[in-house]
Amino acid sequence: MGSLTFISKHSLAGMPQPETVRAPEIEKGVGCDFDSYLLLPDSSLDDRIAAAKAKLGKDAVILGHHYQRDEVVKFADLRGDSLKLSQQAAEAEGKYIVFCGVHFMAESADILRRDRQIVILPDLSAGCSMADMADIGQVETCWRELAGVLDTTQIIPVTYMNSTAAIKSFTGEHGGSVCTSSNAAAVMKWAFARGEKVLFLPDEHLGRNTGYRMGIPLGEMVVWDPLEELGGNSAEALSKAKVVLWKGYCSVHQRFRPEHIDTVRREQPGVRVIVHPECRFEVAQAADEIGSTEGISKAVMAGHPGSEWAVGTEIHLVNRLGKELKDRKVIPLDPSVCVCTTMFRITPQHLLWALENLGEGKIVNQISVDEQTRHYAKAALDRMLSLHER
Repeated sequence: MGSLTFISKHSLAGMPQPETVRAPEIEKGVGCDFDSYLLLPDSSLDDRIAAAKAKLGKDAVILGHHYQRDEVVKFADLRGDSLKLSQQAAEAEGKYIVFCGVHFMAESADILRRDRQIVILPDLSAGCSMADMADIGQVETCWRELAGVLDTTQIIPVTYMNSTAAIKSFTGEHGGSVCTSSNAAAVMKWAFARGEKVLFLPDEHLGRNTGYRMGIPLGEMVVWDPLEELGGNSAEALSKAKVVLWKGYCSVHQRFRPEHIDTVRREQPGVRVIVHPECRFEVAQAADEIGSTEGISKAVMAGHPGSEWAVGTEIHLVNRLGKELKDRKVIPLDPSVCVCTTMFRITPQHLLWALENLGEGKIVNQISVDEQTRHYAKAALDRMLSLHER
């Protein structure tokens, strides 16, 4: 099976190029055809995955994001959020990094990987709606429009980890940094030490919640709608703003509302509400605690036996915490919240297909960020990582 390689173009010399996709050298379907794996009975999958994993041994490391489905994540050698997994994979012995997450996570792993490591995404359709809301062409247009009314040397771009390699590269080229949901405040503080304003991509809720907790008034944060001229703002509003928030969001966390908190507190007296900072401002304000994926896990695990938690994040993590912490009650903030549908696309069949192909020396679904894009994207990631080392 030939490798399918997604390549993002970004020019070192000046103007970045649009994102392109290189056609695979060998068409999908040659060799171990994935379609045949759809017919496998569920009862046979676990044994075959375990056997394929054992055959590869230390040559392969399987990464499982916290939001991944249980029947896949149970085979993960490492479990965590996207940055933690990418860092751990780069430090691991494995030649093959099989990332059971979504596309931007696999790109980040490829940016941080060591030489000769190869990143595999079991299903290329596992994307991220939030990352897709910040298109590189739209961001470049935004930057040009901002330059028409502001001094862009005083604007520092900060992009959330949940962004494409092209956006990370744009951020790095313009002197900015990547951030995570747990270190967004530290990165924004770093940015304000270098400029007067921050362009925050691509999640407006994380940017707003972080800025407000840092003491930035809501009136000094404006939203940039890429479909509107000047993002839907006046030049005066942009001049007064300290933070320009890209109009983007997580489709899972956007669903939580203040009334969900009201309901759970009424029905579960004494419950402690903890939500992800990708939630709406009103939800974050009403919660008892705000935490990243890792932060939520640590907070609930640190809770005393018998404590009750209503968690506002993706349902797989909530359910997993409930199963693992039987001495406390862990429930979803909204019982009808949906799964991360794009990550859910990776099934045990996809994982088995990828592993068995690797066992036969065939690389499938390789994620490879071109070196030009990788250069500036890594610069943006390194700026963030340097903050942890101080």
